[in-house]
Amino acid sequence: MNVLITGGAGYVGYSVVRKLLHDVDHVHSITIYDNLSRSNYSFFTEARFDHKPVKFVQADILDGRSLRLALEGIDCVIHLAARVTTPADDSDAHSFDQVNQWGTAQIATAIEQSAVQRMVYVSSAAIYGQGDEILSEKSAPRPFSVYGHSKLGGERQLEALKTKKDVYILRSANVYGYNPAYRIDAVINKFMFQANFHRRIQIFGSGEQTRSFIHVDTLATAILGAVDGDYERGVYNVVKHEFSINELAEAVTQIYPDLEVIHVNHNLRPRDVRIELPGELAENFDYVGTTTLDEELSDFKKRFSF
Repeated sequence: MNVLITGGAGYVGYSVVRKLLHDVDHVHSITIYDNLSRSNYSFFTEARFDHKPVKFVQADILDGRSLRLALEGIDCVIHLAARVTTPADDSDAHSFDQVNQWGTAQIATAIEQSAVQRMVYVSSAAIYGQGDEILSEKSAPRPFSVYGHSKLGGERQLEALKTKKDVYILRSANVYGYNPAYRIDAVINKFMFQANFHRRIQIFGSGEQTRSFIHVDTLATAILGAVDGDYERGVYNVVKHEFSINELAEAVTQIYPDLEVIHVNHNLRPRDVRIELPGELAENFDYVGTTTLDEELSDFKKRFSF
């Protein structure tokens, strides 16, 4: 099997490529398709990806011609490329729509015209919006952010493709955890960076708001299961933990006992985003593992240079 990964040089891409190279015997080659808009080059320097042929194509998903050329000889596409942001940041709304919705439309069109048989699209739990209820795959999407709207738009661009190809849509919870290409704006990663180097973390609001989370390597395992066809095609939430922001701060404090926790707008209570655990995917495919948040954070701490 030959696999192409859009956004493959990014945070999730790093973990996916590492697992594809080591854990999937029938993957023969990997093509990384990325425009390097994040300006993070850790993918190219921090590890040896030489177990199987790995090719890099620097191009944009909005470039239909480059996509069609890159898809020649490809059997499976993992679509990770996206404009990603924190939930409250709705600046530059046009670029979210262009990249996340219409970029996905370009990919769907290119795949439809190719010999690709399987597509794995990493969407987001942001498509559900906020509320008090616990959300499942059967919950109606009600996105509240530009990012959530654009990811839901991306899902809808794949509707016609579902009748012709094997399409997997994985709605990821908030991603965290260390790898060399990690994102610092993800809440847990940001807390760990602030705690290690400043001994102070900052919480917006009361901290009582609840969020759902998935470790980056656990998400990669779920993606590999789709590549392998270990579970039926369809739409799945990918989530392992549910914590309030205050509970996360307490977990980080256990690792950094001298940590100072500061609240901004302490009286504000942001709404929850709660995803049903373990979800339909975990009932059909064991991807969550047995590691605890404390173990994952302790491992993260060991990765810092000082």
